[in-house]
Amino acid sequence: MKIVLAQQNYHIGNFEDNTQKIIEGIVRAKKEGADLVVFSELCVCGYPPRDFLEFNDFINKCYESINRIRQHADTIGVLIGSPSRNTQKEGKRLFNAVFLLYEKEIKSEIHKTLLPNYDVFDEYRYFEPAYDWKIMEFRGKKLAVTICEDIWNMGDNPLYRITPMEKLMPFAPDVMINLSASPYNYAQDIVRNSIIKAHTLKYKLPMLYCNTVGSQTEIVFDGGSLVYDINGNKVKEMKYFEEDYALFDLEKLSQRSGSSKAPPGGAYYYSAFEVGQGEDTIQYLAEEKNIEEIYQAIILGIRDYFRKMGFNKAILGSSGGIDSAVTQALAVEALGRENVRAILMPSQYSSSHSVTDAEQLSKNLGNSYDIIPIQNIYDSFLTALKPVFNDLPFGIAEENIQSRTRGNLLMAIANKFGYILLNTSNKSELATGYGTLYGDMAGGLSVLGDVYKMQVYALAHFINKKSGTRQVIPSNIITKAPSAELRPGQKDSDSLPEYEILDRILYQYIELRQGPHEIITKGYDAALTERILKLVNTNEYKRNQFCPIIRVSCKAFGVGRRVPIVGKYLS
Repeated sequence: MKIVLAQQNYHIGNFEDNTQKIIEGIVRAKKEGADLVVFSELCVCGYPPRDFLEFNDFINKCYESINRIRQHADTIGVLIGSPSRNTQKEGKRLFNAVFLLYEKEIKSEIHKTLLPNYDVFDEYRYFEPAYDWKIMEFRGKKLAVTICEDIWNMGDNPLYRITPMEKLMPFAPDVMINLSASPYNYAQDIVRNSIIKAHTLKYKLPMLYCNTVGSQTEIVFDGGSLVYDINGNKVKEMKYFEEDYALFDLEKLSQRSGSSKAPPGGAYYYSAFEVGQGEDTIQYLAEEKNIEEIYQAIILGIRDYFRKMGFNKAILGSSGGIDSAVTQALAVEALGRENVRAILMPSQYSSSHSVTDAEQLSKNLGNSYDIIPIQNIYDSFLTALKPVFNDLPFGIAEENIQSRTRGNLLMAIANKFGYILLNTSNKSELATGYGTLYGDMAGGLSVLGDVYKMQVYALAHFINKKSGTRQVIPSNIITKAPSAELRPGQKDSDSLPEYEILDRILYQYIELRQGPHEIITKGYDAALTERILKLVNTNEYKRNQFCPIIRVSCKAFGVGRRVPIVGKYLS
C-alpha cells in the first residue's frame, strides 16, 4: 500500500479554499499512484475553530465540504479531519473526528479520545471524547487511526487515564496513522520525534504522522510531519514552516531489521519541560538552531496573519532600538520591503544616533520611512494638562504622554492608509509591565511578545549573519544600552534588572512554573526574585489588553496563559 501525507496550510472557516486545497492534494496523490492520502486534524474547517463550533451553520458547511471532497475519493482512500455530530443525547454535541472516504462514500469514522484542555487548547469545551475504539479497514489493511493528542499519553506521568493505542492493539493493526494539529514551540520537534519513536518501539508498528502547517492568529503550526518504520527508525521528516507532500510504501515501512535500539534506560519520551532545563536556559533558548526556528516561525506568523486577514501593508514605530529594528527586519522579510513603512518619532529626549540608526536601518532594508518629531505635540499636551497637573514634578505621567503620542500618530497613519500596526514589545518587557498602555503597547499583532530580550539580540545577530557580508541591523543598534528615551539619560536598567538575569528568572517562572522558593534555591537573589515575580503578576491587567502575540514558546502570554487580573498571589 502506498500512502501520501499531505501537509497543508488551512484557513479557519474558509471552506471554499480548504476544500479546494484538499481536492488538489487528492488529485496529486492519484497521479503519484497512492492508495491512501492522509490530511491533518480538522483540516476541513481549520484548527482551532473555537466558538465557531457552536454555530450549526458552521457544522453544516463542514458536512457540505465533506460531500464535495468524497466525490474525488473514487479510486483512492482519503483520511480527513472534521467536526462530527454526536447522535446520542448524552454528552457534548460534537466529536473531533476523522473520516475515511473511498468509492465516493464515507466508509468509516473515528473520534478523538484525548481532548486537551491546557495552554492554547480548549477542545473539551466543544467535543465529546470517543465512546468506543475501532480500527479502519482499507484494502486489506487494518489502520490504527488516532488524532493528535491521542498519541501523547506516554511517559512516567500520563495526563489521561486512557491510552487509545492500547484500545486498538487487540485488533492487530498493520500501521499507526495520526492526523495532527500540533503547534510549534522551540522544543516541539524534539518532543514529537521522541513520542513517535516511542510508539513504534512499544507497539512494533510503523507510524505515519501528518501535521498541519501555517499560522492561525497567534498559534504557529510548523509542519514537520514524520514517518517512522516498524524498527523505530526515522524514515522522513517533512519540511518545517511550509507545505509538503511525500509518498511512502507501507510494505517497506513494515520490514523488520532489528537495527534500532531503545534509548538508554528505556527513556522513550521527553516532555517539553524536560527540554532546555539546563542551568543556562537562556543560552539554550538563544542557540542558533532555536533562533533560526523562531525566526522562521515569526516570519510565517506575520505572513499568514496578513494574508488570511486580507491585509498586505504594515507600519511600525522605528526608535533606533533593538526591538523595533528586529521587528522591522522580520516584517520586511515576511511582507516585502514595499509593504513596510517605518515612522521615526523623535522627541527632545531622543539621542541623535537613535534617528540616524533608524534611518540607516530603513536604508539597509529598503523600506519607506517618515520622520515626525513629536516635541510640539507633546508640549501641547503638557500645556493643556498644566492646570490639572498643578505643577507637580515630572514623572511617569509625562513620560507616558510621549509614548501615547507616538501610538496616536501610528494608529492615525494606519487608519488612513489601511496598514496593520506591528507591536515591537518583547516578552521581558511585557512580563514586567515595562510598557505604556495605548502607547508602545498599541498594535494589531505582536511580533516579539513571546521572545525574551536576550533572544531578540540573538535574532539580530542571526539576521545579520543570514544576510552575509551585508549588515542589515547597524551594529550601534545592537551594542548600545537599551533605553525608552522618555527622560534625559534614561536606560532600561534604571527600572529593570540586567536582562541576562531578568530573562533567566522570568523563564523559570513563566515557562517552567517555578515558585519563588524554587527559583531562589537555584541561586537567584531572594529580594530580586520576589520583586520580579511581583512585577509579573501585578501587570496582568496590561497584558489582558494587549494584541495577539505570535507564540514560539511552550507558555506564551495570551490565550495559553490564564491568570486573574485581581489575584493576590505573589503580588
